[in-house]
Amino acid sequence: MSRLHDVFAPYWSSIQTALFPWVEVTLGPLTNNQQQLVTTLEVIRVEEHLPYLWKGFPGRPLKDRAAIARAFVAKAIYGMATTRMLLDRLATDAALRRICGWEKKRDVPSESVFSRAFAEFAANHLTERVHEALIKSTLHDRLVGHLSRDGTAIEAREKPVQKPEQPPQPPKKRGRPKHGEEPVRRPPTRLERQQTMTLEEMCADLPTACNVGTKRNSQGHQESWIGYKLHLDTADGDIPISCLLSSASMHDSQAAIPLATLSAQRVISLYDLMDAAYDAPEIKAHSRSLGHVPLIDTNPRRNAALKGELQGEARRRALIHLPSAEDVRYHERSAAERVNGRLKDEFGGRYVRVRGHAKVTCHLMFGILALTANQLMRLIT
Repeated sequence: MSRLHDVFAPYWSSIQTALFPWVEVTLGPLTNNQQQLVTTLEVIRVEEHLPYLWKGFPGRPLKDRAAIARAFVAKAIYGMATTRMLLDRLATDAALRRICGWEKKRDVPSESVFSRAFAEFAANHLTERVHEALIKSTLHDRLVGHLSRDGTAIEAREKPVQKPEQPPQPPKKRGRPKHGEEPVRRPPTRLERQQTMTLEEMCADLPTACNVGTKRNSQGHQESWIGYKLHLDTADGDIPISCLLSSASMHDSQAAIPLATLSAQRVISLYDLMDAAYDAPEIKAHSRSLGHVPLIDTNPRRNAALKGELQGEARRRALIHLPSAEDVRYHERSAAERVNGRLKDEFGGRYVRVRGHAKVTCHLMFGILALTANQLMRLIT
């Protein structure tokens, strides 16, 4: 916390004492959303990560991409569902328009220009680079106690891709193989392959097409959706550290190893908190290889005896009011649920109106950027 205070205290002091009064003199009193937008833009500095490639090139000059990027941040903070809603707001709200970087109404580009700029941001991974730089500049030398890992459903408006059919496996012969005959070995699972892959290879191996996902909710009922699944690592203080977007049908456990590797490049952490979906020996071994302590809820699967033993142990501990130290730490995993909920309820996670893995990632990352800046400022204020 002291590190965060040292980093952001000058920011917050300058924003309160210099930036807000100057903006209010120019634009008038700011609303809560406008103050949050000004603070977020000052913290993330999205314009510093834009390549100004259009300078010095022949042809018609491109519109200011920095102002458009700031407008997409405003879209996430205001919870607007579509770019058309954003343009209508920019046309009528002079204060918002000038915060984004346009003086006059006629300076705001058309919807087609916004669409092309968004495609450029998605192709260049702008939002991922801004978020990575923000995390490294604020948390790279801070010790993070817990990383809570979880996946959440992202509904999309596009046609789902059919999963490819698996080729039929030849029947396995009973008994020992004959002399000189090679035994039939099953192909390695994705978790087993990830043990020898680099981070880039692991991310490239994950499925990213839009398809149908199914899960069992907290009430025990199955629910399905068309779209994707967002996998998040969340630090103490509800700060998103890293994320990956995969197909909706992919199991949560298959994103654990690449997500842990990605987070380890950004922060130093102690405990990895995961639910029973991540109960696999490969995930535990990888967590320990990074110097972390994995705290994963046990998945009894079809072992009725183990399930009864776990339930009995939980009842005995509840009877004497003595939770284990691991259970106390495991309760910190609720940070992942809070971040998922805020992303969907406050920062546009429910309103995915773009298509394709790259564009959906970019849309969600604008919301994660705004959420991360908001949480960082909350911790020092």
